[in-house]
Amino acid sequence: MSEDKKKDDKKNTSLRLDKSTLKALKIRAIEEEVSVQKLIERLIKDYLKQQA
Repeated sequence: MSEDKKKDDKKNTSLRLDKSTLKALKIRAIEEEVSVQKLIERLIKDYLKQQA
């Protein structure tokens, strides 16, 4: 699958987070050198695996 096709498979959503939670998330993303989007996606995938 090409990179363009992978991008097309993504869907948008929005979250409302406490200011302190978002700040901590951004700091963690910077520390791990990843985007906030990638960090949230990884966290959600990990959570869903644990629940299976």
